[in-house]
Amino acid sequence: MPKTDIARRVHNHAWKLDPIVRSLLDTDFYKLLMLQMIWGLYPKVDATFSLINRKTSVHLGEEIDEGELRAQLDHARSLTLSKKEMIWLAGNSFYGSKQIFSPEFLRWLEDFSLPDYELSKRNGQYELNFPGRWVETTMWEIPALAIINELRSRAALRNYGPFTLDVTYARAKAKMWEKVERLKKLPDLRISDFGTRRRHSFLWQRWCVEALKEGLGENFTGTSNVLLAMDSDLEALGTNAHELPMVLAAIAPGEAALKAAQYHVLEDWKSYYGGNLLIVLPDTFGTDAFLRDAPDWVADWTGFRPDSAPAIEGGEKIMAWWKSRGRDARDKLLVFSDGLDVDMIEEAYHHFQGRVRMAFGWGTNLTNDFIDCSPYTNHKLDPISLVCKVSSANGHPAVKLSDNPEKATGDAKEIARYLRIFGDKGRVAHEVVV
Repeated sequence: MPKTDIARRVHNHAWKLDPIVRSLLDTDFYKLLMLQMIWGLYPKVDATFSLINRKTSVHLGEEIDEGELRAQLDHARSLTLSKKEMIWLAGNSFYGSKQIFSPEFLRWLEDFSLPDYELSKRNGQYELNFPGRWVETTMWEIPALAIINELRSRAALRNYGPFTLDVTYARAKAKMWEKVERLKKLPDLRISDFGTRRRHSFLWQRWCVEALKEGLGENFTGTSNVLLAMDSDLEALGTNAHELPMVLAAIAPGEAALKAAQYHVLEDWKSYYGGNLLIVLPDTFGTDAFLRDAPDWVADWTGFRPDSAPAIEGGEKIMAWWKSRGRDARDKLLVFSDGLDVDMIEEAYHHFQGRVRMAFGWGTNLTNDFIDCSPYTNHKLDPISLVCKVSSANGHPAVKLSDNPEKATGDAKEIARYLRIFGDKGRVAHEVVV
């Protein structure tokens, strides 16, 4: 792969449209895995995805030009998968399986393009919604976030000259390499790139992936970004996301079905992926509630991804649950992925070493850490907590409770109803930085 002079490329952004998303594979792998299941089981379900800026003090509508945003969104809508990309999806092995995507699904995917969007401004924020069939709108989440985050980065750097840009990126590279040097000291570390949705830019994510590949060798297990996996000869990694139980709960016909939705999702998932990819995401409506009501067969799954609870607290809770179900944690896997920095990775690694298998999905603090890298104070380079979540399904409001109430999404009345159904045990508020 040719090396790119990032600073020069960034300096030239202002002169012409430089598309941020150039491929539909520039997305997280779990999106394709979920898409196949949605296509197969829920093709008629409607689902609206909505942009949510948790950092309300940052007025995206003032930082990002609306014309530029529309141009980037429209360009993403013009994309379809290339012949090369289709051949790679059909012929590559994922999680040891050559046929993880069915021929029928791939034939449908070949003609897929992103649906229309709704964009407006209110109180200095963009209101960006993607209404339509779930099987289409789900694919907007990652490119929408990547586009907005990169446009914000571009705006923050717009007035920098070539040498200022060069220094900024040189400092960011040195900062990133210092992290690699620390991680190299952890034997048998398994870490992957999960940084697509809130990255500084595509070029920067690519640089970070290449740096991890060289610096960590086999300890770097791959990337969630499908395009980078293809171009860098890496494993494409991913399991499933909160949207699955959120949608199934929203369309559930009653409270009993709503309560069972998160286990129904796992049964659907297993019907598609069998012994592969059996990683549980337990925190959509609170981990405590999930573990309290979980059928015994859930304990036979490979592992858990505690996403919104602190790594050690969440990991210990799950390990105690495994023990209560007669399972040996040493045979299981914990995947940590929430707001990880090097300190958190080191702490969790040493805490759980020898007690359970571990994997780390490193996101925003890998691909968007430019804090103090600029020669001038520029807080517009700081990452923000920006998400694109399901807001409704078949006309019913969708809810995520999370282990951290600060990450809850949905209508306030619906959140209150879900809390009545699932309970509030184990939910502890802590600041959401990214």
